[in-house]
Amino acid sequence: MEEAELCFPQLLNTSCRRPQPPHSEALFVYILLFFISLLTATLNLLLIISISHFRQLHTPTNLLLLSLAGSDFFVGLLVIPVEILMMGTCWVLGDVMCALYFLLPCTLISASVGSMVLISVDRYVAICDPLRYPTRVTVRVVTAAVCLCWLCSVFYSVFIMYDHLNRPGRYNPCHGECVVNMAGDVDLAVAFVIPIAVITGLYIRVFVVAVTQARAVRAHAAAVTAGYSVTLTVRRSELKAARTLGVLVAVFLICYSPYYCLSMSGSSILIGSSTEAFMSFLMYFNSCLNPLLYALFYPWFRKAVRLIVSLRILQPGSCEANILSRH
Repeated sequence: MEEAELCFPQLLNTSCRRPQPPHSEALFVYILLFFISLLTATLNLLLIISISHFRQLHTPTNLLLLSLAGSDFFVGLLVIPVEILMMGTCWVLGDVMCALYFLLPCTLISASVGSMVLISVDRYVAICDPLRYPTRVTVRVVTAAVCLCWLCSVFYSVFIMYDHLNRPGRYNPCHGECVVNMAGDVDLAVAFVIPIAVITGLYIRVFVVAVTQARAVRAHAAAVTAGYSVTLTVRRSELKAARTLGVLVAVFLICYSPYYCLSMSGSSILIGSSTEAFMSFLMYFNSCLNPLLYALFYPWFRKAVRLIVSLRILQPGSCEANILSRH
């Protein structure tokens, strides 16, 4: 009976105990997490299809949203389901696969943070230097920046996990668990403190400039020249985009701060522990909230979803649809 409760009965002295079947409350939590996983993958896939398919959405800002949606999609498709399974089953893939697996969430989280920084830079240039924005922030420049962001995320993940890749399983208390320990100080600085400082600084500047421009728009709302009316419309559009992406960044900070604040307190977080699991699911939940924010603030996303769900994107020439119109 005791051997039946072990992950590896043949390893009596070194095997972990098999997790108990979930009770009713835990089962409800598992079902809820799987639903969040499915919703996260579905909503982000819809966003990826929208920006990729409709030519009118091929803008620098939307390419940054596409990068963020890509990382969020894989969080919902791969990371959350595996995390849920790890909570209720034994790890049977070995120490090497344990170390390799955690490269995935580390890379995706790093790419998400990098995308947020790029989004902040994009809004900063659009609001604070609007005349040179079209020439400085082009699709080619943003594509190169996104590729560099993902490349750096991969290298950073390998660097932060190098000790475990070199000596896999060193933190596993027994066979059947998958636990790794992050380089807390490095991860705290590179993945949280520095990006948050950059994002906060840029958005404070954007907020100050946006308030000034909003007052100017209201003061000259009675302008009758067509050219100036177009200028006001463009300025309002940029200000609305800045506010929307500001909300996106604020939600990002709310979801990511608890994990790194615990690190700042000096506590050591074992990846694979119950504390880390809760903090991680809070970070992963941000991947579900992002497309919900797009649906709330971006009418073009809601229109694109209707076209995708109704399969009208399969019609010839659908990529040229006027997705930005309100009618």
